[in-house]
Amino acid sequence: MGYTDQRFDVNLSILFTELPLLERPAAAAAAGFTAVELWWPWIETPTPAQEELDALKKALEDAGTQLVGLNFYAGRLPGPDRGAVSVPGEESDRFNANINVAADFAASVGCKALNALYGNRVEGVDPAVQDELALKNLVTAARAADRVGAILLIETLNKPESPLYPLVSAPAGIEVVDKVNEATGLGNAKFLLDLYHLAMNDEDLSEVIEKYAAKTGHVQIADKPGRGAPGTGELPLEDLLDQLKKAGYQGFVGLEYKAADAAASFDWLPAEARAAK
Repeated sequence: MGYTDQRFDVNLSILFTELPLLERPAAAAAAGFTAVELWWPWIETPTPAQEELDALKKALEDAGTQLVGLNFYAGRLPGPDRGAVSVPGEESDRFNANINVAADFAASVGCKALNALYGNRVEGVDPAVQDELALKNLVTAARAADRVGAILLIETLNKPESPLYPLVSAPAGIEVVDKVNEATGLGNAKFLLDLYHLAMNDEDLSEVIEKYAAKTGHVQIADKPGRGAPGTGELPLEDLLDQLKKAGYQGFVGLEYKAADAAASFDWLPAEARAAK
């Protein structure tokens, strides 16, 4: 058990960011990883030119890396935004313009998980109006994901770092997952269980795993405090991942932590355990 029997992937939107996007898959491969994930890479546009999509597909394939998770358009991330699905007006329109672009790209590279960040509360807008819009957009996204054989992920963030984001507890995220599945009847909406965000919210991580492992479609980790690599903080990440596995979780564990030197930050994980089985 422990780290050596997990299926890890590297988040190329937070690690190897000193390199241009198209060089990051090869850097992850050079460090021994075969699976990667990405936030929506084109922050400025939900609908990049086909040549840009093709170039990213080629970079992933040339490196021998499998994309296992992709965010839908989420605004300026990293930055002030936390998604677009519940944000009325232009951001919601951009999310909708992105849905099929992201789903089709995921299909083209065999990616089976699409993450839709909920979006911040907007001053002067009734939260109920935002939630109604979010559900409508998430239903559309879930259907698009289903069309390409993928799941739709709903992620909770943490209140200290994302004070305007309404989903800052596991139960809040699960409630949205359940509502989307109820509305579509597809059952492909799943919880993105991020141990760092949940720890920052002071949630009981073992209890969350026990309650929600069956509804979890993807896991992400970073240590707390500092959002660094495992072993840089206080979280018993190895034990928690063991618990997830025992609870039946068989999916990927995304490395979504900060490191000044990504390649040097993987010492906690034996080289032979980095390629996803």
